[in-house]
Amino acid sequence: MATTLLRLPEVKSKTGKSRSAIYEGIKNRTFPKPVKIGVRSVAWIEAEIEAHNQACIDASRQDGSE
Repeated sequence: MATTLLRLPEVKSKTGKSRSAIYEGIKNRTFPKPVKIGVRSVAWIEAEIEAHNQACIDASRQDGSE
């Protein structure tokens, strides 16, 4: 099974988060870290982004705000 890498515009689209919110989450360790794919390029592992999204959904459902 191939690993799919997502660039920032795709991550923003899939999460609904802004660039600054994504990097703030990385800093706070609440968002998956990107992997370096070049000298000045990074990408995120799609499965990690999907797991993050699911964790956000699960957390919002547990606090009774269904």
